[in-house]
Amino acid sequence: MSQLATAPVLAEVIRSGFVEGHHHGSLVLLAADGSVEFALGDPDAPVFPRSTAKPFQAVATLRAGLELEGELLALAASSHSAESFHLAGVRAILGSAGLDESALRTPADLPLDETEAELLLVAGGRRAPILMDCSGKHAGWLAACVANGWDTASYLDPAHPIQRLAREALEEGTGETPAHAGVDGCGAPLLAVSLTGLARAYRGLVLAAEGSAPRRVADAMRAHPEYVAGTRRADTWLMRALPGALSKMGAEAVQVVALPDGRALAFKIDDGGERARGPVLAAALRRLGVTGADETVDRIGAAPLLGGGAPVGGVRAAF
Repeated sequence: MSQLATAPVLAEVIRSGFVEGHHHGSLVLLAADGSVEFALGDPDAPVFPRSTAKPFQAVATLRAGLELEGELLALAASSHSAESFHLAGVRAILGSAGLDESALRTPADLPLDETEAELLLVAGGRRAPILMDCSGKHAGWLAACVANGWDTASYLDPAHPIQRLAREALEEGTGETPAHAGVDGCGAPLLAVSLTGLARAYRGLVLAAEGSAPRRVADAMRAHPEYVAGTRRADTWLMRALPGALSKMGAEAVQVVALPDGRALAFKIDDGGERARGPVLAAALRRLGVTGADETVDRIGAAPLLGGGAPVGGVRAAF
């Protein structure tokens, strides 16, 4: 029997009072001391972390000797929306190394943010590598390569020095040896680790020694959350509403959050259903005991279903 068939239901799809469908997955909540407080499914099974690995990939950029700070460091750990300030930041990172966007190996894409994508198309724009939400990460890697005299054409090869540093940072953070290796949507190496390992890794980022590479990345992301995501994105809203929180989404409905006191959560919706991410995240935050940001958590958790243009139901957490 497949993992999807045996995983518990994390969210239900309700239309006109009828349960129309389900989203299965796994979830883990950590207490402040790092122990598992609550779990559903199999959070110790390996998953591809997708873009939730980006803070550790940014740690690699710092450990390679690139001196990024502030919003540009946050951008190196981002899944950005391709808003104008994101694109300016990517060009600034590349320009500092004497490069331009032609050096990026990201696939040509439209902005991740639907509003930005619509504006681009209305203006006659088209897909481009810099618009891909991973271009900040790639720009950081490229600048680090130039700083070290490493080859820039092969920076996505798993054997490249910058990728070896990225793997080491993820292994160090999770305390795990990746169970599988693959290729992410942006072309970068992708390593499978557990949700429990990811939650503990994010906990480690926020509790790391001040001035260390992991803490510098976490601090930059928390200080400049709009560079991590965008002005219309849940990660930004959450980090703005909960000072000290670190929040990062990944493709295929992976999500990790760490709070400054050491509490953390991680989950994966097995079918990658993005509509379930917000309701599951909101319910997980409430179960973790998050207070003081009710309006933002409600906003994140809202996932209405429409009928004839009017709300007739929604997606709701099932735990």
